[in-house]
Amino acid sequence: MAMQWSIRPHDAEVIQAIERSTNVSPVVAQILALRGLTNNDQINSFLDLKMTGLRPPQELPGVNQAVDVIDSAIKNQKKIFIYGDYDADGMTSTAILFRCLQLLDADVSYFVPNRLNDGYGLSIDNLKKLKGRGAKLIISVDCGIASVDEVQFARDEGMEVVVTDHHHLGPSLPPANAIVHPGIPGTNYPFTGLCGAGVAFKLAWALCQHHCGSAKLPEKYRNFLFGAISLAAIGTVCDVVPLLDENRIIVHHGLNCMRQYSSQGLKHLMRLAKCEDKPKLNSEDIGFSIGPRLNAAGRLGQAQLGVELLTCDLEERAEQLATYIEELNKNRKKLEKRITDGAKKLIKENHDPEQEPALVLTEPDWHLGVIGIAAGRIASTYHRPTIVISTDPLNNRPGVGSCRTSCGVDLYKALQGCQQHLIKFGGHKAAAGISIDPQNIDAFREDFCEQVISQIGINELIPDLEIDAEAFIGHLTIGMMNELEKLAPFGQDNPLPVLCATQVQLVDPAKTMGADGSHLSVQLKQHDSTIRGVAFGKGEWAAELSDTDAFFDFAFRPVINEFRGRRNVEVQLIDFRPSQSPVATA
Repeated sequence: MAMQWSIRPHDAEVIQAIERSTNVSPVVAQILALRGLTNNDQINSFLDLKMTGLRPPQELPGVNQAVDVIDSAIKNQKKIFIYGDYDADGMTSTAILFRCLQLLDADVSYFVPNRLNDGYGLSIDNLKKLKGRGAKLIISVDCGIASVDEVQFARDEGMEVVVTDHHHLGPSLPPANAIVHPGIPGTNYPFTGLCGAGVAFKLAWALCQHHCGSAKLPEKYRNFLFGAISLAAIGTVCDVVPLLDENRIIVHHGLNCMRQYSSQGLKHLMRLAKCEDKPKLNSEDIGFSIGPRLNAAGRLGQAQLGVELLTCDLEERAEQLATYIEELNKNRKKLEKRITDGAKKLIKENHDPEQEPALVLTEPDWHLGVIGIAAGRIASTYHRPTIVISTDPLNNRPGVGSCRTSCGVDLYKALQGCQQHLIKFGGHKAAAGISIDPQNIDAFREDFCEQVISQIGINELIPDLEIDAEAFIGHLTIGMMNELEKLAPFGQDNPLPVLCATQVQLVDPAKTMGADGSHLSVQLKQHDSTIRGVAFGKGEWAAELSDTDAFFDFAFRPVINEFRGRRNVEVQLIDFRPSQSPVATA
Protein backbone atom coordinates (compact mmCIF):
# COMPACT_ATOMS: atom_id res chain seq x y z
CA MET A 1 0.00 0.00 0.00
CA ALA A 2 1.44 3.37 -1.09
CA MET A 3 2.58 5.66 1.70
CA GLN A 4 2.11 9.40 1.93
CA TRP A 5 5.49 10.93 2.74
CA SER A 6 5.84 14.12 4.75
CA ILE A 7 8.83 15.77 6.36
CA ARG A 8 8.15 16.99 9.86
CA PRO A 9 8.51 20.77 10.24
CA HIS A 10 11.55 22.12 12.03
CA ASP A 11 11.91 25.23 14.13
CA ALA A 12 15.46 26.44 13.52
CA GLU A 13 15.46 28.78 16.52
CA VAL A 14 14.38 25.99 18.92
CA ILE A 15 17.04 23.66 17.52
CA GLN A 16 19.76 26.28 17.92
CA ALA A 17 18.65 26.97 21.48
CA ILE A 18 18.91 23.25 22.31
CA GLU A 19 22.40 23.15 20.79
CA ARG A 20 23.55 26.10 22.89
CA SER A 21 22.03 24.94 26.19
CA THR A 22 22.90 21.23 26.06
CA ASN A 23 26.03 21.10 23.89
CA VAL A 24 24.64 18.41 21.60
CA SER A 25 25.17 18.27 17.83
CA PRO A 26 22.66 19.82 15.40
CA VAL A 27 21.31 16.42 14.38
CA VAL A 28 20.65 15.37 17.99
CA ALA A 29 19.13 18.77 18.76
CA GLN A 30 16.83 18.42 15.76
CA ILE A 31 15.59 14.97 16.80
CA LEU A 32 15.09 16.10 20.42
CA ALA A 33 12.99 19.02 19.24
CA LEU A 34 10.89 16.81 16.97
CA ARG A 35 10.14 14.57 19.95
CA GLY A 36 8.89 17.47 22.02
CA LEU A 37 11.97 17.68 24.25
CA THR A 38 12.79 21.35 24.20
CA ASN A 39 13.64 22.54 27.71
CA ASN A 40 16.70 21.61 29.73
CA ASP A 41 14.84 19.59 32.36
CA GLN A 42 13.12 17.43 29.73
CA ILE A 43 16.32 16.92 27.77
CA ASN A 44 18.51 16.16 30.78
CA SER A 45 15.94 13.67 32.08
CA PHE A 46 15.87 11.96 28.68
CA LEU A 47 19.63 11.83 28.16
CA ASP A 48 20.64 11.01 31.75
CA LEU A 49 20.34 7.25 32.12
CA LYS A 50 21.89 6.77 35.54
CA MET A 51 20.56 3.87 37.62
CA THR A 52 19.66 6.40 40.30
CA GLY A 53 16.96 7.64 37.92
CA LEU A 54 14.87 4.59 38.81
CA ARG A 55 12.28 5.43 41.44
CA PRO A 56 12.58 3.56 44.75
CA PRO A 57 10.70 0.26 44.37
CA GLN A 58 8.56 0.95 47.43
CA GLU A 59 6.84 3.76 45.49
CA LEU A 60 5.32 1.30 43.00
CA PRO A 61 1.66 0.76 44.02
CA GLY A 62 1.15 -2.42 46.01
CA VAL A 63 4.82 -3.31 46.45
CA ASN A 64 4.90 -2.89 50.23
CA GLN A 65 1.81 -5.06 50.75
CA ALA A 66 3.23 -7.71 48.40
CA VAL A 67 6.55 -7.73 50.25
CA ASP A 68 4.74 -8.33 53.55
CA VAL A 69 2.74 -11.26 52.14
CA ILE A 70 5.76 -12.86 50.43
CA ASP A 71 8.08 -12.31 53.41
CA SER A 72 5.58 -14.02 55.72
CA ALA A 73 5.32 -16.98 53.32
CA ILE A 74 9.12 -17.31 53.19
CA LYS A 75 9.47 -17.20 56.97
CA ASN A 76 6.77 -19.83 57.41
CA GLN A 77 8.20 -22.01 54.62
CA LYS A 78 4.96 -21.96 52.67
CA LYS A 79 5.09 -23.42 49.20
CA ILE A 80 5.18 -20.54 46.66
CA PHE A 81 4.41 -20.81 42.96
CA ILE A 82 5.27 -18.09 40.46
CA TYR A 83 2.45 -18.22 37.88
CA GLY A 84 3.84 -16.80 34.65
CA ASP A 85 2.96 -16.17 31.05
CA TYR A 86 4.25 -17.72 27.85
CA ASP A 87 5.68 -14.69 26.04
CA ALA A 88 9.13 -13.17 26.52
CA ASP A 89 7.81 -10.65 29.06
CA GLY A 90 6.12 -13.41 31.05
CA MET A 91 9.14 -15.72 30.92
CA THR A 92 11.55 -13.01 32.05
CA SER A 93 9.13 -11.91 34.80
CA THR A 94 8.91 -15.49 36.05
CA ALA A 95 12.68 -15.93 35.96
CA ILE A 96 13.28 -12.68 37.89
CA LEU A 97 11.02 -13.57 40.81
CA PHE A 98 11.99 -17.25 40.82
CA ARG A 99 15.71 -16.42 41.12
CA CYS A 100 14.94 -13.75 43.70
CA LEU A 101 12.98 -16.09 45.94
CA GLN A 102 15.62 -18.79 45.57
CA LEU A 103 18.17 -16.23 46.76
CA LEU A 104 15.94 -15.53 49.78
CA ASP A 105 15.73 -19.27 50.61
CA ALA A 106 12.02 -19.57 49.79
CA ASP A 107 10.30 -22.85 48.96
CA VAL A 108 9.52 -21.74 45.41
CA SER A 109 8.61 -23.27 42.06
CA TYR A 110 7.18 -21.79 38.88
CA PHE A 111 4.37 -22.66 36.51
CA VAL A 112 3.96 -21.31 32.99
CA PRO A 113 0.79 -22.12 31.03
CA ASN A 114 1.04 -23.94 27.72
CA ARG A 115 -0.06 -21.47 25.07
CA LEU A 116 -1.63 -24.18 22.94
CA ASN A 117 -3.57 -25.99 25.68
CA ASP A 118 -4.06 -23.59 28.58
CA GLY A 119 -4.46 -20.17 27.00
CA TYR A 120 -3.51 -16.88 28.62
CA GLY A 121 -3.55 -16.08 32.32
CA LEU A 122 -4.79 -17.71 35.49
CA SER A 123 -7.19 -20.62 35.09
CA ILE A 124 -9.16 -22.51 37.70
CA ASP A 125 -7.96 -25.86 36.33
CA ASN A 126 -4.32 -24.87 36.70
CA LEU A 127 -4.90 -23.41 40.15
CA LYS A 128 -6.42 -26.75 41.19
CA LYS A 129 -3.27 -28.50 39.96
CA LEU A 130 -1.02 -26.13 41.88
CA LYS A 131 -3.04 -26.63 45.04
CA GLY A 132 -2.54 -30.36 44.57
CA ARG A 133 1.21 -29.69 44.44
CA GLY A 134 1.04 -27.94 47.80
CA ALA A 135 0.75 -24.31 46.76
CA LYS A 136 0.07 -21.91 49.63
CA LEU A 137 0.94 -18.66 47.83
CA ILE A 138 0.45 -17.86 44.14
CA ILE A 139 2.36 -14.91 42.69
CA SER A 140 1.15 -14.03 39.20
CA VAL A 141 3.51 -12.20 36.86
CA ASP A 142 2.49 -10.40 33.67
CA CYS A 143 -1.08 -11.60 34.19
CA GLY A 144 -3.86 -11.76 36.75
CA ILE A 145 -5.24 -8.23 36.86
CA ALA A 146 -8.41 -9.34 35.05
CA SER A 147 -8.70 -12.75 36.78
CA VAL A 148 -11.36 -11.83 39.33
CA ASP A 149 -13.08 -15.24 39.46
CA GLU A 150 -9.83 -17.20 39.36
CA VAL A 151 -8.28 -15.26 42.24
CA GLN A 152 -11.48 -15.65 44.25
CA PHE A 153 -11.32 -19.40 43.63
CA ALA A 154 -7.74 -19.55 44.89
CA ARG A 155 -8.65 -17.59 48.01
CA ASP A 156 -11.66 -19.85 48.65
CA GLU A 157 -9.32 -22.84 48.39
CA GLY A 158 -7.08 -21.42 51.11
CA MET A 159 -4.31 -20.05 48.93
CA GLU A 160 -2.93 -16.54 49.20
CA VAL A 161 -2.50 -14.58 45.98
CA VAL A 162 -0.22 -11.72 44.97
CA VAL A 163 -0.99 -10.29 41.53
CA THR A 164 1.77 -8.46 39.64
CA ASP A 165 0.73 -7.14 36.25
CA HIS A 166 0.73 -4.15 33.92
CA HIS A 167 -2.17 -4.91 31.58
CA HIS A 168 -5.41 -3.04 31.09
CA LEU A 169 -7.51 -2.73 34.25
CA GLY A 170 -11.00 -4.18 34.10
CA PRO A 171 -14.11 -2.83 35.84
CA SER A 172 -13.14 -4.54 39.10
CA LEU A 173 -9.89 -5.71 40.67
CA PRO A 174 -9.26 -9.31 41.73
CA PRO A 175 -9.61 -10.02 45.49
CA ALA A 176 -5.89 -10.71 45.93
CA ASN A 177 -3.89 -10.32 49.14
CA ALA A 178 -1.82 -7.75 47.29
CA ILE A 179 -1.80 -6.23 43.80
CA VAL A 180 1.33 -4.69 42.27
CA HIS A 181 0.45 -2.60 39.23
CA PRO A 182 1.68 0.85 38.16
CA GLY A 183 -1.84 2.04 37.35
CA ILE A 184 -3.93 0.93 40.33
CA PRO A 185 -6.89 3.35 40.71
CA GLY A 186 -6.41 5.87 43.48
CA THR A 187 -2.61 5.86 43.16
CA ASN A 188 -0.44 8.31 41.28
CA TYR A 189 2.70 6.47 40.20
CA PRO A 190 4.31 8.83 37.65
CA PHE A 191 5.02 6.19 34.99
CA THR A 192 2.47 3.52 34.05
CA GLY A 193 4.44 2.15 31.09
CA LEU A 194 6.35 -0.62 32.90
CA CYS A 195 6.04 -4.10 31.41
CA GLY A 196 5.49 -7.26 33.47
CA ALA A 197 9.21 -7.83 33.87
CA GLY A 198 9.71 -4.22 34.93
CA VAL A 199 7.09 -4.68 37.64
CA ALA A 200 8.68 -7.98 38.72
CA PHE A 201 12.11 -6.32 38.84
CA LYS A 202 10.82 -3.57 41.12
CA LEU A 203 9.20 -6.16 43.43
CA ALA A 204 12.38 -8.27 43.51
CA TRP A 205 14.43 -5.17 44.34
CA ALA A 206 12.08 -4.32 47.22
CA LEU A 207 12.20 -7.90 48.53
CA CYS A 208 16.02 -7.83 48.58
CA GLN A 209 16.05 -4.53 50.46
CA HIS A 210 13.48 -5.81 52.96
CA HIS A 211 15.42 -9.03 53.49
CA CYS A 212 18.69 -7.14 54.08
CA GLY A 213 17.08 -4.36 56.08
CA SER A 214 18.84 -1.73 54.01
CA ALA A 215 18.55 0.16 50.73
CA LYS A 216 22.26 -0.55 50.19
CA LEU A 217 22.66 -4.22 49.32
CA PRO A 218 25.52 -6.72 49.78
CA GLU A 219 27.36 -7.87 46.68
CA LYS A 220 25.43 -11.09 46.00
CA TYR A 221 22.13 -9.21 46.01
CA ARG A 222 23.52 -6.47 43.77
CA ASN A 223 24.80 -9.10 41.34
CA PHE A 224 21.37 -10.72 41.32
CA LEU A 225 19.74 -7.36 40.50
CA PHE A 226 22.21 -6.76 37.67
CA GLY A 227 21.08 -10.06 36.18
CA ALA A 228 17.44 -9.21 36.90
CA ILE A 229 17.64 -5.85 35.13
CA SER A 230 19.02 -7.68 32.07
CA LEU A 231 15.93 -9.90 32.07
CA ALA A 232 13.71 -6.87 32.59
CA ALA A 233 15.34 -5.23 29.56
CA ILE A 234 14.38 -8.24 27.42
CA GLY A 235 10.79 -8.12 28.65
CA THR A 236 10.61 -4.35 28.12
CA VAL A 237 11.77 -4.43 24.50
CA CYS A 238 9.81 -7.55 23.56
CA ASP A 239 6.53 -6.33 25.06
CA VAL A 240 6.77 -3.13 22.99
CA VAL A 241 6.08 -0.79 25.91
CA PRO A 242 7.24 2.84 25.62
CA LEU A 243 11.02 3.20 25.77
CA LEU A 244 10.68 6.31 27.87
CA ASP A 245 11.21 7.24 31.52
CA GLU A 246 12.20 4.23 33.69
CA ASN A 247 12.05 1.84 30.74
CA ARG A 248 14.95 3.65 29.05
CA ILE A 249 17.06 3.22 32.19
CA ILE A 250 16.11 -0.46 32.55
CA VAL A 251 17.00 -1.26 28.94
CA HIS A 252 20.21 0.81 28.94
CA HIS A 253 21.63 -0.84 32.05
CA GLY A 254 20.16 -4.24 31.22
CA LEU A 255 22.04 -4.27 27.92
CA ASN A 256 25.26 -3.27 29.69
CA CYS A 257 24.86 -6.05 32.29
CA MET A 258 23.60 -8.82 30.00
CA ARG A 259 26.88 -10.49 29.09
CA GLN A 260 28.33 -10.59 32.59
CA TYR A 261 25.33 -11.32 34.78
CA SER A 262 23.06 -13.52 32.66
CA SER A 263 22.47 -17.21 33.28
CA GLN A 264 24.54 -19.71 31.33
CA GLY A 265 21.38 -20.58 29.41
CA LEU A 266 20.87 -17.03 28.17
CA LYS A 267 24.58 -16.71 27.35
CA HIS A 268 24.37 -19.83 25.15
CA LEU A 269 21.27 -18.46 23.43
CA MET A 270 23.08 -15.17 22.77
CA ARG A 271 25.92 -17.11 21.13
CA LEU A 272 23.49 -18.87 18.81
CA ALA A 273 21.85 -15.52 18.04
CA LYS A 274 25.32 -14.19 17.10
CA CYS A 275 25.18 -11.49 19.77
CA GLU A 276 28.16 -12.68 21.79
CA ASP A 277 30.92 -11.11 19.71
CA LYS A 278 29.32 -7.71 19.26
CA PRO A 279 31.25 -4.92 21.00
CA LYS A 280 28.01 -3.49 22.36
CA LEU A 281 24.48 -4.86 22.54
CA ASN A 282 21.51 -2.69 21.59
CA SER A 283 17.76 -2.92 21.80
CA GLU A 284 17.57 -4.24 18.22
CA ASP A 285 19.60 -7.29 19.33
CA ILE A 286 16.85 -8.03 21.84
CA GLY A 287 13.99 -7.24 19.49
CA PHE A 288 15.25 -9.14 16.47
CA SER A 289 17.59 -11.84 17.83
CA ILE A 290 17.09 -12.76 21.50
CA GLY A 291 13.38 -12.02 21.91
CA PRO A 292 12.11 -14.00 18.90
CA ARG A 293 13.97 -17.09 20.10
CA LEU A 294 12.40 -16.89 23.56
CA ASN A 295 9.00 -16.19 22.07
CA ALA A 296 9.38 -19.20 19.78
CA ALA A 297 9.50 -21.43 22.86
CA GLY A 298 6.26 -19.94 24.13
CA ARG A 299 4.54 -19.97 20.76
CA LEU A 300 5.27 -23.67 20.28
CA GLY A 301 4.16 -24.68 23.77
CA GLN A 302 7.57 -24.80 25.48
CA ALA A 303 7.57 -21.64 27.62
CA GLN A 304 8.50 -23.69 30.69
CA LEU A 305 11.79 -24.52 28.96
CA GLY A 306 12.27 -20.83 28.20
CA VAL A 307 12.15 -20.02 31.90
CA GLU A 308 14.48 -22.92 32.65
CA LEU A 309 16.97 -21.52 30.13
CA LEU A 310 16.82 -18.07 31.74
CA THR A 311 17.54 -19.55 35.18
CA CYS A 312 19.94 -22.37 34.25
CA ASP A 313 23.61 -22.19 35.24
CA LEU A 314 24.54 -25.84 34.54
CA GLU A 315 26.75 -25.67 31.46
CA GLU A 316 25.66 -28.88 29.74
CA ARG A 317 21.94 -28.36 30.36
CA ALA A 318 22.20 -24.70 29.33
CA GLU A 319 23.70 -25.66 25.98
CA GLN A 320 21.01 -28.31 25.40
CA LEU A 321 18.22 -25.85 26.15
CA ALA A 322 19.65 -23.11 23.93
CA THR A 323 20.14 -25.53 21.03
CA TYR A 324 16.60 -26.85 21.37
CA ILE A 325 15.10 -23.35 21.49
CA GLU A 326 17.13 -22.39 18.42
CA GLU A 327 15.48 -25.29 16.56
CA LEU A 328 12.06 -24.18 17.79
CA ASN A 329 12.75 -20.74 16.34
CA LYS A 330 13.55 -22.23 12.93
CA ASN A 331 10.27 -24.15 13.03
CA ARG A 332 8.44 -20.99 14.10
CA LYS A 333 9.74 -19.14 11.04
CA LYS A 334 8.42 -21.85 8.70
CA LEU A 335 4.98 -21.84 10.35
CA GLU A 336 4.85 -18.05 10.32
CA LYS A 337 5.63 -17.86 6.60
CA ARG A 338 2.99 -20.47 5.79
CA ILE A 339 0.29 -18.56 7.68
CA THR A 340 1.32 -15.13 6.38
CA ASP A 341 1.36 -16.38 2.78
CA GLY A 342 -2.04 -18.00 3.31
CA ALA A 343 -3.45 -14.81 4.82
CA LYS A 344 -2.21 -12.73 1.89
CA LYS A 345 -3.83 -15.18 -0.51
CA LEU A 346 -7.14 -14.83 1.36
CA ILE A 347 -6.90 -11.05 1.11
CA LYS A 348 -6.19 -11.18 -2.60
CA GLU A 349 -9.15 -13.49 -3.25
CA ASN A 350 -11.77 -12.17 -0.81
CA HIS A 351 -10.90 -8.71 0.47
CA ASP A 352 -10.23 -5.18 -0.72
CA PRO A 353 -7.81 -3.55 1.74
CA GLU A 354 -8.24 -0.18 0.04
CA GLN A 355 -11.92 -0.14 1.05
CA GLU A 356 -12.01 -2.22 4.24
CA PRO A 357 -11.01 -0.42 7.45
CA ALA A 358 -9.89 -3.66 9.13
CA LEU A 359 -9.00 -7.21 8.14
CA VAL A 360 -10.49 -10.20 9.97
CA LEU A 361 -9.04 -13.37 8.46
CA THR A 362 -9.83 -16.94 9.41
CA GLU A 363 -8.73 -20.41 8.42
CA PRO A 364 -8.98 -23.85 10.06
CA ASP A 365 -5.93 -25.08 11.94
CA TRP A 366 -3.68 -22.06 11.63
CA HIS A 367 -1.11 -22.63 14.38
CA LEU A 368 -2.25 -20.83 17.53
CA GLY A 369 1.27 -19.96 18.57
CA VAL A 370 2.13 -18.06 15.39
CA ILE A 371 -1.07 -16.24 14.41
CA GLY A 372 0.01 -13.17 16.40
CA ILE A 373 3.16 -12.72 14.31
CA ALA A 374 1.17 -13.21 11.11
CA ALA A 375 -1.36 -10.61 12.26
CA GLY A 376 1.47 -8.16 12.88
CA ARG A 377 2.94 -8.79 9.43
CA ILE A 378 -0.43 -8.28 7.71
CA ALA A 379 -1.22 -5.15 9.76
CA SER A 380 2.14 -3.67 8.78
CA THR A 381 1.82 -4.60 5.11
CA TYR A 382 -1.73 -3.30 4.60
CA HIS A 383 -1.76 -0.63 7.34
CA ARG A 384 -4.99 -1.99 8.74
CA PRO A 385 -5.96 -3.37 12.16
CA THR A 386 -5.75 -7.11 11.57
CA ILE A 387 -7.23 -10.10 13.38
CA VAL A 388 -6.05 -13.57 12.39
CA ILE A 389 -8.36 -16.31 13.70
CA SER A 390 -7.62 -20.02 13.85
CA THR A 391 -10.70 -22.23 13.90
CA ASP A 392 -11.11 -25.91 14.66
CA PRO A 393 -12.89 -27.82 11.85
CA LEU A 394 -14.10 -30.39 14.38
CA ASN A 395 -15.51 -27.61 16.60
CA ASN A 396 -13.78 -29.00 19.68
CA ARG A 397 -12.66 -25.51 20.62
CA PRO A 398 -13.72 -21.93 19.90
CA GLY A 399 -11.95 -19.86 17.31
CA VAL A 400 -8.84 -18.17 18.72
CA GLY A 401 -7.66 -14.87 17.30
CA SER A 402 -4.69 -12.53 17.64
CA CYS A 403 -5.15 -8.82 16.97
CA ARG A 404 -2.53 -6.28 15.90
CA THR A 405 -2.63 -2.71 14.64
CA SER A 406 -0.20 -0.32 12.98
CA CYS A 407 -2.30 2.81 12.49
CA GLY A 408 -3.13 4.19 15.91
CA VAL A 409 -6.42 2.37 16.44
CA ASP A 410 -7.03 1.33 20.07
CA LEU A 411 -7.68 -2.40 19.69
CA TYR A 412 -8.90 -2.90 23.25
CA LYS A 413 -11.47 -0.13 22.87
CA ALA A 414 -12.60 -1.50 19.48
CA LEU A 415 -13.03 -5.00 20.92
CA GLN A 416 -15.00 -3.61 23.85
CA GLY A 417 -17.44 -2.13 21.34
CA CYS A 418 -18.25 -5.51 19.79
CA GLN A 419 -17.72 -7.85 22.72
CA GLN A 420 -21.26 -9.21 22.34
CA HIS A 421 -19.86 -11.42 19.55
CA LEU A 422 -16.94 -12.70 21.62
CA ILE A 423 -16.55 -15.40 24.25
CA LYS A 424 -13.74 -13.38 25.81
CA PHE A 425 -11.02 -10.91 24.92
CA GLY A 426 -8.05 -9.21 26.54
CA GLY A 427 -4.90 -7.25 25.86
CA HIS A 428 -4.12 -3.58 25.31
CA LYS A 429 -4.14 -0.83 22.71
CA ALA A 430 -1.66 -2.31 20.24
CA ALA A 431 -2.14 -6.08 20.71
CA ALA A 432 -4.98 -8.25 21.93
CA GLY A 433 -6.43 -11.74 21.81
CA ILE A 434 -9.96 -13.04 21.36
CA SER A 435 -11.96 -16.22 21.69
CA ILE A 436 -15.02 -16.50 19.43
CA ASP A 437 -17.68 -18.93 18.23
CA PRO A 438 -16.91 -19.45 14.51
CA GLN A 439 -20.55 -18.78 13.67
CA ASN A 440 -20.14 -15.22 14.96
CA ILE A 441 -17.10 -14.30 12.90
CA ASP A 442 -18.96 -12.59 10.04
CA ALA A 443 -21.08 -10.46 12.38
CA PHE A 444 -18.01 -9.67 14.45
CA ARG A 445 -16.06 -8.61 11.35
CA GLU A 446 -18.80 -6.14 10.39
CA ASP A 447 -19.03 -4.61 13.87
CA PHE A 448 -15.26 -4.52 14.34
CA CYS A 449 -14.87 -2.56 11.10
CA GLU A 450 -17.50 -0.10 12.33
CA GLN A 451 -15.63 0.30 15.61
CA VAL A 452 -12.41 1.06 13.73
CA ILE A 453 -14.15 3.66 11.56
CA SER A 454 -15.66 5.28 14.66
CA GLN A 455 -12.13 5.86 15.96
CA ILE A 456 -10.40 6.85 12.73
CA GLY A 457 -11.84 7.67 9.30
CA ILE A 458 -11.11 5.56 6.24
CA ASN A 459 -8.99 8.35 4.73
CA GLU A 460 -6.80 8.39 7.82
CA LEU A 461 -5.95 4.75 7.21
CA ILE A 462 -3.74 5.77 4.30
CA PRO A 463 -0.22 5.13 5.64
CA ASP A 464 1.47 8.37 6.57
CA LEU A 465 5.25 8.14 6.72
CA GLU A 466 6.59 10.97 8.85
CA ILE A 467 10.21 11.73 8.01
CA ASP A 468 12.44 13.51 10.48
CA ALA A 469 14.79 15.02 7.93
CA GLU A 470 16.21 14.73 4.42
CA ALA A 471 19.82 13.59 4.40
CA PHE A 472 22.65 13.12 1.94
CA ILE A 473 24.12 9.63 1.82
CA GLY A 474 27.58 11.15 2.20
CA HIS A 475 26.57 12.58 5.59
CA LEU A 476 25.67 9.16 7.04
CA THR A 477 28.94 8.63 8.88
CA ILE A 478 30.05 6.79 12.01
CA GLY A 479 30.44 10.17 13.68
CA MET A 480 26.81 11.07 12.99
CA MET A 481 25.68 7.67 14.26
CA ASN A 482 27.69 8.12 17.46
CA GLU A 483 25.77 11.36 18.01
CA LEU A 484 22.42 9.64 17.39
CA GLU A 485 23.38 6.92 19.89
CA LYS A 486 22.92 9.51 22.63
CA LEU A 487 19.18 9.05 22.05
CA ALA A 488 19.32 5.26 22.48
CA PRO A 489 17.93 2.83 23.50
CA PHE A 490 15.49 3.00 20.61
CA GLY A 491 12.11 1.33 20.49
CA GLN A 492 8.43 2.02 21.02
CA ASP A 493 7.74 5.79 21.32
CA ASN A 494 11.47 6.46 20.84
CA PRO A 495 12.14 5.01 17.39
CA LEU A 496 15.27 5.32 15.34
CA PRO A 497 15.01 8.56 13.33
CA VAL A 498 13.45 8.23 9.89
CA LEU A 499 15.42 9.99 7.15
CA CYS A 500 15.07 10.17 3.39
CA ALA A 501 17.43 10.64 0.47
CA THR A 502 16.27 11.78 -2.96
CA GLN A 503 17.63 11.32 -6.48
CA VAL A 504 19.35 8.05 -5.60
CA GLN A 505 20.50 5.41 -8.07
CA LEU A 506 21.30 1.72 -7.72
CA VAL A 507 24.88 0.56 -8.15
CA ASP A 508 23.56 -2.86 -9.19
CA PRO A 509 20.04 -4.33 -9.42
CA ALA A 510 18.62 -5.16 -6.01
CA LYS A 511 19.14 -8.71 -4.74
CA THR A 512 17.10 -10.92 -2.47
CA MET A 513 18.71 -12.55 0.56
CA GLY A 514 17.80 -15.09 3.20
CA ALA A 515 17.10 -18.80 2.77
CA ASP A 516 13.68 -18.07 1.27
CA GLY A 517 14.57 -14.84 -0.51
CA SER A 518 12.26 -12.82 1.70
CA HIS A 519 14.73 -10.00 2.42
CA LEU A 520 16.34 -7.39 0.17
CA SER A 521 19.89 -6.05 -0.23
CA VAL A 522 20.88 -3.13 -2.43
CA GLN A 523 23.79 -0.73 -2.97
CA LEU A 524 22.64 2.88 -3.20
CA LYS A 525 24.53 5.74 -4.87
CA GLN A 526 23.99 9.47 -4.52
CA HIS A 527 26.51 11.76 -6.19
CA ASP A 528 29.88 10.14 -5.33
CA SER A 529 28.73 8.35 -2.14
CA THR A 530 27.47 4.79 -1.78
CA ILE A 531 25.84 2.87 1.05
CA ARG A 532 24.31 -0.54 1.58
CA GLY A 533 20.57 -0.76 2.16
CA VAL A 534 18.57 -3.71 3.50
CA ALA A 535 14.83 -4.27 3.75
CA PHE A 536 13.67 -7.16 5.92
CA GLY A 537 10.61 -8.99 4.65
CA LYS A 538 10.60 -6.96 1.42
CA GLY A 539 12.17 -9.36 -1.06
CA GLU A 540 9.36 -8.60 -3.50
CA TRP A 541 10.84 -5.11 -4.01
CA ALA A 542 13.72 -6.59 -6.00
CA ALA A 543 11.72 -6.71 -9.24
CA GLU A 544 10.89 -3.01 -8.94
CA LEU A 545 14.47 -2.01 -8.12
CA SER A 546 16.26 -3.47 -11.11
CA ASP A 547 16.79 -0.37 -13.26
CA THR A 548 20.21 1.09 -12.49
CA ASP A 549 19.55 4.10 -14.75
CA ALA A 550 16.45 5.19 -12.82
CA PHE A 551 16.39 7.64 -9.90
CA PHE A 552 14.55 6.78 -6.67
CA ASP A 553 13.76 8.39 -3.34
CA PHE A 554 14.31 6.18 -0.29
CA ALA A 555 13.01 6.50 3.27
CA PHE A 556 15.12 4.67 5.83
CA ARG A 557 16.52 4.36 9.31
CA PRO A 558 20.34 4.56 9.58
CA VAL A 559 22.05 1.86 11.64
CA ILE A 560 25.55 0.60 12.34
CA ASN A 561 26.35 -2.87 11.03
CA GLU A 562 29.12 -4.57 13.00
CA PHE A 563 30.76 -7.54 11.32
CA ARG A 564 34.13 -9.14 12.15
CA GLY A 565 35.25 -6.11 14.09
CA ARG A 566 34.31 -3.62 11.38
CA ARG A 567 31.64 -0.96 11.89
CA ASN A 568 29.86 0.44 8.85
CA VAL A 569 26.79 2.61 8.48
CA GLU A 570 23.98 1.08 6.47
CA VAL A 571 20.30 1.93 6.06
CA GLN A 572 17.20 -0.11 6.81
CA LEU A 573 14.77 0.75 4.05
CA ILE A 574 11.18 1.62 4.94
CA ASP A 575 9.79 2.73 1.58
CA PHE A 576 10.84 3.91 -1.86
CA ARG A 577 9.31 5.64 -4.86
CA PRO A 578 10.47 6.92 -8.23
CA SER A 579 12.06 10.33 -7.80
CA GLN A 580 9.48 13.03 -8.32
CA SER A 581 8.58 16.33 -6.74
CA PRO A 582 10.16 17.41 -3.43
CA VAL A 583 8.89 15.71 -0.27
CA ALA A 584 6.00 17.60 1.31
CA THR A 585 6.45 19.39 4.61
CA ALA A 586 3.97 18.26 7.25
